[in-house]
Amino acid sequence: MFFAFLSDFDVFFSRYAKDQNHRNLISHSIIPSIIIIVLGLLISWPALVISGFAYFTHVMVDMFDWGTNLLYFPKKTFGPRLFMSKEEEENLLKILTQYKNGASFFDFKYYNSKLALIIEALLFVLMMVFIILLAFEYILISLIYFLGLCFHLSRHYHLKKIEKN
Repeated sequence: MFFAFLSDFDVFFSRYAKDQNHRNLISHSIIPSIIIIVLGLLISWPALVISGFAYFTHVMVDMFDWGTNLLYFPKKTFGPRLFMSKEEEENLLKILTQYKNGASFFDFKYYNSKLALIIEALLFVLMMVFIILLAFEYILISLIYFLGLCFHLSRHYHLKKIEKN
């Protein structure tokens, strides 16, 4: 679970990313997951291989809402960007200047989307069902999910505070 959240800690470096979007950093490409998987295979450590796939899955899922810099080196965002209209995509730089922190645009659109919140809830329920059915002995590890959720929500409320002032 930790590796599934690991790529989101790049949010602290958003100011260095294209469009101030942390998903344009190398940490939101498939490169780190490939390195983790290969390392796990080289040292014959299945847990590291699974962790690499968890990281990879996170990057793949992120492609759907805002897109990610999947391959990093072309410096191009890939994905359908379901939470952004064509108009917003074309005028992104102008839209970002309307916010004190450019990340607020992405954050507010996401947390104001009923679809995003429903998907989040369904994925949580699915995760819990799989843990209960397939690996109940790891139920306490699911508490890590709540640490990740707290991280995301604290950032959201911090951005709201910045934009209010």
